[in-house]
Amino acid sequence: MVRSPLTPAEVERGQRLGALLRRARGCRSMLDVALASHISPETLRKIESGRVATPAFPTIAAIADTLGLSLDAVWAEISQATVEDQSVLPVTRHPSLVS
Repeated sequence: MVRSPLTPAEVERGQRLGALLRRARGCRSMLDVALASHISPETLRKIESGRVATPAFPTIAAIADTLGLSLDAVWAEISQATVEDQSVLPVTRHPSLVS
């Protein structure tokens, strides 16, 4: 099966997700978070680096649970519309659980 190339908006959203997860992880090791989330450290590394821009929902749900993030907060953070991409609908910002 051939995957369609990601759009620039999907790539950017993946980068925002990775940055959010890195901030939320803080000083916890990648290994500890990955094992607690029942995913491989390599998968977490790829998500945090933006190499996996569209991870599966259960993967994100597991990581968010491990980091104490609500899925609403994750969605609010990653779905910000950019000036270049008006195809992503803006959402009401909720206070982030991550500083």
